[in-house]
Amino acid sequence: MDVGFPERGRTVRAAVAVLSFPDLELVERAVAQRPASFPYVPGLLSFREVPGVLDAMGHLEHAPDLILYDGHGYAHPRRFGAACHLGVLLDVPTIGVAKKRLVGTHGAVPESRGGWTPLFDGEEVIGAVLRTRVNVKPVYVSTGHRVGLESAVRLVMACTRRYRLPEPTRLAHHIASVEGRR
Repeated sequence: MDVGFPERGRTVRAAVAVLSFPDLELVERAVAQRPASFPYVPGLLSFREVPGVLDAMGHLEHAPDLILYDGHGYAHPRRFGAACHLGVLLDVPTIGVAKKRLVGTHGAVPESRGGWTPLFDGEEVIGAVLRTRVNVKPVYVSTGHRVGLESAVRLVMACTRRYRLPEPTRLAHHIASVEGRR
């Protein structure tokens, strides 16, 4: 799942791409657009994004068994990012896969594909910094709902092929943001 904001952020365009596993073939996609009803506030994006995602989910014939959300889960200043919020509302296992760090520190990330290091906030492990491809910036993986961190890392890697992002969030991003500009 991913969300784009066309019309200079006045519209929420939520996209869901349902893929088969383990072959990662597109089974179904859904899009929902609505006016943005919550302002952009760093750290509170779930209140801006999740209503549109729930609308898009309502258009699906095939409910996902696992959700990869383009954003943070537990690796959030309040320990409850959009991946957590959505997972709790739907009671579906959910993993946050973010392109940028929101909070926390980490050591060097191994250069090998699948190498990762813990993301800490103080002494607490709040996520993983995962290298999905050699010589490419890592992604930030955190638990959302009903998935442990090591399982989340394994599942993200199982859904990642030729690109930095796992296929479900990569396709959802394309639907939400690239197609949304047309």
